[in-house]
Amino acid sequence: MIAVSSCLAGIECRYNGTHSSVEKIKKLIDQNKALLICPELLGGFSTPRESAEIVGGTGEDVLDGKARVIEKSGNDVTELYIKGAYKALKIIQEVNIGYVVLKESSPSCGSTMIYSGEFSNTKIAGEGVTASLFKRAGIKVMSEKQFLNTSLF
Repeated sequence: MIAVSSCLAGIECRYNGTHSSVEKIKKLIDQNKALLICPELLGGFSTPRESAEIVGGTGEDVLDGKARVIEKSGNDVTELYIKGAYKALKIIQEVNIGYVVLKESSPSCGSTMIYSGEFSNTKIAGEGVTASLFKRAGIKVMSEKQFLNTSLF
């Protein structure tokens, strides 16, 4: 059993009310081999919601209190991102999941790339808040692109 970002299974829970469906992931859901999680919804956000980016660092920095998650309008939503990450971690640990496939570039779920924090559509190397927390807890995290290139599942 693995866990996957809900949007990758076709759930319209992304900030703009869309999904990023991946057929290989939908098949795992249909076979009851994957658990859906959306840290942002777990944190208290609704869909749709304003776009947000990590300002001043990466998800690691957010967890360490050195960076913030800010909506495009300037509203600080850091605490909701942290809350959602910890709720998602609790679920993952309760089900004893060791692999998680997360949506790349998200301020929650990005596993190798996130947006720069300048709202300029520029990506930088780094992890989102949830991906960072999962990695700290020893959970293997991969993006949907990495998942599609693996033969593990």
